[in-house]
Amino acid sequence: MIERGRSKALCQVVWSADPASPLRGQFTVRCVDSMKSPWDEELRQIEEQYQPVILDGPRGSRGFSRPDANRRRRPRFYVEGQAEVVGGGQRVDGEVQQISECGARIASSETLTPGTDFRMMLNMFDVSVAVKARVKYLVDNLGMGVEFQEIRRGDTPLLSYVLSKLRTRRVEEFPQVEVVTEPLVAVAI
Repeated sequence: MIERGRSKALCQVVWSADPASPLRGQFTVRCVDSMKSPWDEELRQIEEQYQPVILDGPRGSRGFSRPDANRRRRPRFYVEGQAEVVGGGQRVDGEVQQISECGARIASSETLTPGTDFRMMLNMFDVSVAVKARVKYLVDNLGMGVEFQEIRRGDTPLLSYVLSKLRTRRVEEFPQVEVVTEPLVAVAI
């Protein structure tokens, strides 16, 4: 029986080190009767460690600029994906519409108020990325713009992979658009 905190489980020793080796005293166990091992909670906490979103230097001035200038810190890409938002005492499912290194635009029938901090799981291109974010603005009560604050340890390369796929999309992957050059005529009824 192994007891860790309040958890107990019946285990079987499946390997033990040679007493003459530097590994003496070490052994490996396997839970045999429990669906939950005593260290599941600790493993879950390890998986959920977050680190700050660190951008490699500024890409643009943060000072005064023309009113029509693009103030984005990083390029934003259109994407189709799913978002699961948990925060503010509620759980909201939505669609990822746009994403960058700094944040995303999430379409959802329910929104959180600006300034709300929350945890979010993003799923794009069969890749899952967990972030802690903050709602920056609402989009006509149909969605929200969010800024990433922290990213789950190990997920930064996954986000970079998604962004690189979006950055290198071929023109053929975008929908065909028909351009009409005829002037519109107003009809009085």
